[in-house]
Parts: sequence; C-alpha cells; structure tokens
Amino acid sequence: MSHGDHTHSSPPEAGPPEPGTIDWRLNGVRVIKSDQLDTNTAQTPGMNRAAAINFARVGAQKIWAGTVNIHANAKTGVHHHGALESVIYVIRGKARMRWGDKLEFVAEAGPGDFIFVPPYVPHQEINASSDETLECVLVRSDNEAIVVNLDIEPIEKPEAVAWVDPIHKAH
Repeated sequence: MSHGDHTHSSPPEAGPPEPGTIDWRLNGVRVIKSDQLDTNTAQTPGMNRAAAINFARVGAQKIWAGTVNIHANAKTGVHHHGALESVIYVIRGKARMRWGDKLEFVAEAGPGDFIFVPPYVPHQEINASSDETLECVLVRSDNEAIVVNLDIEPIEKPEAVAWVDPIHKAH
C-alpha cells in the first residue's frame, strides 16, 4: 500500500461537511495563546501544568495537548497508559525515560527532542536534572485520561516531588 492509498481496515469516518453547513469562523482553526492555557486544574508542588487542547477547551475529540513543567528531581511511579500513544517534546531541561518489564531500558532526551511512548509500555518519567526545571509539551492520542499503575519496583525511586499531569494524578 502506498502512502497515498487511504484504503485500510479501520471504520470509515464521516466525510467532509456539505459546503455552507458549518460556520468555519466559529468552528475552524483555533489558536491558543501561551497566556491562555488552562491552569484551572489541580496543581502539585514541584510542577505546573496547563491544558491547551482538549474537549472542554476546543472540542477536541481525539487528542489532548498541553504543557508540563517538572521541577528538579521529579520522578513518577511505574505505569502505562493503556491503548494511548504519547508524544513528549522537550523544550528545556533533560528528561530520562525508563521502560520495560523491569525498567531495564533507559534513554535521555534534551531540548528539541521528541519522546514517543507506545501503548501499554511500562515506563517511568524522570527529570534528570538536580537543579533545572524540565519543560515539555505533551500530546496524547485521546483526550481520555488513562493510567495503569504497575507493581514494578522502580530503579529510580519516586521522590517527594511527583511528576503530575492530567494522566499522572497526585496521590
């Protein structure tokens, strides 16, 4: 199948709307300015989060996007996100990711790097810096918050400052 061939086994989606049936001025492209991010969400010491794109803000059906700022030394517990795919784009700082059945794999990412987390992958996110905030953009393949906490002993123990975002809730 070529890249231009859109024949596949997934269910067909509704076609484009009939011309003139949608008010594109009100229902078209939306720009969410950096000072308009939604911080009206539970905050946790050590990090700040803000939603840019979700159902409540713009009517998004298939994605969630926002920013996550994680203070130095923050670590999550081990978890996966079910069938969701995640993309993390590092703006500033150093992210360390551990993954695998025993968190045996590790990689680091810095400014300008993308991190892809496939569905069901057991993983742990870590701010690898002891003195710099990790600033990232996070995008999920659905606006549904799925997190499955796993009973795997982390190699790097979560500390008092947890990585919390709309998927990783505060305990």
